[in-house]
Amino acid sequence: MNIQAILESIKKGVQDIVDQVLASFKISKKITSLQSEDQIKLFIQQRSAYVTQTTLYGYLKTRIGTRYLSMFEDKVFSESIDIAKWNIYVTALADCTLYVHSYLVAKKGLKENSAEKIFNEIIEDEKKNGLNEKLANETKIEFAQRLREVNWQSYYAEDPFIKSGYALYRWSPIADELKVLDKEIVLNSIMLKWNLVKNEFLELTDKFENI
Repeated sequence: MNIQAILESIKKGVQDIVDQVLASFKISKKITSLQSEDQIKLFIQQRSAYVTQTTLYGYLKTRIGTRYLSMFEDKVFSESIDIAKWNIYVTALADCTLYVHSYLVAKKGLKENSAEKIFNEIIEDEKKNGLNEKLANETKIEFAQRLREVNWQSYYAEDPFIKSGYALYRWSPIADELKVLDKEIVLNSIMLKWNLVKNEFLELTDKFENI
């Protein structure tokens, strides 16, 4: 393959990732209200996917640089990305579900807390998209444990997305000696994305009425 072909291939690969992220963002922008359980579920699912995609692929692209596309041709690396994606995503889902319901309970007087129902429904939905049975079951068990420990009146204000931050740091398929150097940057990058989600959530729930 000549240099021009390689450059075009890299350009296409980067554009594919950009298109994927933008597509996710455009879909998520369709939510204009959070007045029903279905709307809350959609918000949690889409925003968790958006945060996972942008932070994971962004980190890989930044760290790997011009070798980014060629690395995807490596079967082992591609499989490691898939493993990372799902592990980060299910943790992001859990964090977001607990944040949303904690805020609605504490600040908006939510009458019916459907956190576990919504979370488990999303997990079942994602099995159709490639989430394996083992991780799905483990995730449900872990979430049930978190439910037993969560303080609904304060969770939303107590670093609610810390676990997904560390999931990004742990599961990203980057050499450990490099990740150590990147830790602060990685954790800050995902928190910036979550802050955007939080700001949007607060706007959408400004006139929230009890479900």
